[in-house]
This record gives sequence, C-alpha cells and structure tokens, in this order.
Amino acid sequence: MAKNMQPIAKRCKALGISPAVMGYSKKETKRNPGGQMRKKKSEYAIQLNEKQKVKFVYGILEKQFRLYYEKASAMPGKTGENLLQLVERRLDNVVYRLGFAMTRREARQLVNHGHFTVNGKKVDIPSYLVRVGDVIEVKESSRSNAAFKRLTAEDAPVVNAPQWLEREKNILKGTVAKLPAREDIDMPIEEHLIVELYSK
Repeated sequence: MAKNMQPIAKRCKALGISPAVMGYSKKETKRNPGGQMRKKKSEYAIQLNEKQKVKFVYGILEKQFRLYYEKASAMPGKTGENLLQLVERRLDNVVYRLGFAMTRREARQLVNHGHFTVNGKKVDIPSYLVRVGDVIEVKESSRSNAAFKRLTAEDAPVVNAPQWLEREKNILKGTVAKLPAREDIDMPIEEHLIVELYSK
C-alpha cells in the first residue's frame, strides 16, 4: 500500500500549516529559518497549495483524492464542502477525532492492524467512509494494548470530539451522530480553490 512518508515539520512549513493540525504539538523545523520564499504566487500555485494541504493533512494520495473529488461533484450541494465531508468521514480520521490515536498517521496504522470494529464488524480499511449511526469501537481483544489502556485510565486525556461524533469518557466506543458540517472542520481550508483547480 502506498504511503506518504514526507517529513511532517518540513511539509507543514512548506504548506503554511501548523503541525498541531496534524496532531503533533511539539514538532518544528529549523530548516531555512530566514525563509527566502517568493512573495507572490501564481493563481495556479495557490490552488495547488490548497489541494496539497488537504491531501497531506488527511494522508491521501492523488489518485484517491481525485476519486473523492469526482464523487463530491456528483453529490447535491457545494462540491468543495462535499469533498471535505468525504475526507472527514474516513475511518482513520474518525479514529483520530474520537481520540483513539494521537495523530492521523497513528490512526491509519491502528486501523490497518485491525484494532477497530464498525457496528460490530472488523474494518481494517483506513478509507472506509462512516455513516450516520455507525458505532466505532476498539476490538475486545485489542483493549489490553498499551495504546488503548491509557485511554481508560483515571488520568485519561480529555478528548474534545467534534459535534458530529459522540464519545463517552473512558469508554472505547464512539458513535457518528450526524454527518460533519463545514464548521466542524477546524482547519483553514479554502475548498473553492481546489474546485477551481480541478475544474480547469
């Protein structure tokens, strides 16, 4: 399976996003501190940067991202918002948003290793799209794993799950209460630029 192995801090700096968006609160890069960057970008460069930003944050490669765009454009409503909703509904992102993993990369690995069930059935496909009413749970046999034990301890980290997801503290289970709305996506993304890029 193809993976995006680009250095986090370096790529975040290039795309103009905070590593905290990726779940890395302490990462930074000392590369090119003066930043001799070209001040003015072309319209195409701005649009491309926006697309690369979304792909990098969610860990999606070009072929799959293009399929998401085509699916979003066939759905009713605004294509850009539909696109963000689709990538937000990915199982690896939901696992991260529920606080079962520290980063989306870690979430993708945990899903790949078969640690989660959706509605009682094991799902090991990170790109699986959740639906309203789906129950995402850590598999019974995986609960003794150190990564999950810390989530049920007394000093378990507090998780601020988005409004479209529900999770009770110290229970390794979450529910999709509704589809994610545009305001649930807490990243500075101008999705209309991505639509313009693909529309050319």
